[in-house]
Amino acid sequence: MPTILYIDADACPVKEEVYRVGRRYGLKVFVVSNAWINVPREPLIEQVVVDAGPDVADDWIAERAATGDIVITADIPLADRCLKSGAQALKANGQPFTPDSIGSALAGRMVGEHLRSMGVATSGPPPFSAADRSRFLQALDTAVVRARKAAP
Repeated sequence: MPTILYIDADACPVKEEVYRVGRRYGLKVFVVSNAWINVPREPLIEQVVVDAGPDVADDWIAERAATGDIVITADIPLADRCLKSGAQALKANGQPFTPDSIGSALAGRMVGEHLRSMGVATSGPPPFSAADRSRFLQALDTAVVRARKAAP
């Protein structure tokens, strides 16, 4: 089964980079969002618009991602689900979610949610930089090589 790239696309800043890597390796790219976004009209790039609602896009991706696939997302619970199905998961800054790091990421997310529910202001992610974009491209290329070896 060939590697598939899934983009959790609603707020993803590296879609163009994913398209570029997908073209280079001849990989199918699914761009999954809750609303229409501009996607290149190419046979290997397919837009999937799901119904609005919490976790609908995440569910679509998690139900399909498998060993040998790569998911690009900032959503920690989605990354956890994908890792459990054997897929790799990458943040837009190139940082991989791994079985060793996902537990602490989930715990940190829960702490942040708890603090916000108590009215404590928490900071968001740092601004996205050119260095983040470069790290992402390198990490995605490495993930593709690893995925092609792992694909059934």
